[in-house]
Amino acid sequence: MMRRRLLVSASAVFFGLVPAGPAASSSNQIAVSVDRTAIATSLGHKFSIRSRIANTGGSAATALVAHLNVLSLRPDVYLDPEDWSSHRTRYLPAIPAGGSVTITWRMQAVNAGSIAVFIAVLPQSGDPRPPATGPTVHVSIARRKTLNSGGILPLALGIPALLATLSMGLRMRRRASH
Repeated sequence: MMRRRLLVSASAVFFGLVPAGPAASSSNQIAVSVDRTAIATSLGHKFSIRSRIANTGGSAATALVAHLNVLSLRPDVYLDPEDWSSHRTRYLPAIPAGGSVTITWRMQAVNAGSIAVFIAVLPQSGDPRPPATGPTVHVSIARRKTLNSGGILPLALGIPALLATLSMGLRMRRRASH
């Protein structure tokens, strides 16, 4: 009977059903910070956020993954994070005790409105524990008002000018023939 319990326990640990012991990196020894907490930009513009992932623990933090999260703060705005940044997941090198890693996240404003961006760091093992997260970066994106929306300006100005020129030409021709 004892042998069967040991076998079940060993299987549970092997298949990840229970933790095998202390993890290599604990989210409580990781601190995430960002270079700013507010950004104002316009639709279509590119911007970046720098994050610092620090190991505040007494031993090296290993096997961590950082992820850039992008979401709309308004229920009526659909947002696809892949449109904002194609490189949203970073596998981190080992961070020594007291050390840190800095990551620059490059993005493009795809939707107008009020957007939240935050970085989460979690173990690659997928251990069921809360990720370490940094402060939310509030991104305000203004609609871009452009005079030449969709390249229509040359047509909007050119066609009336062409018609006016033709009309004047016909008037001058009529006057000349009278």
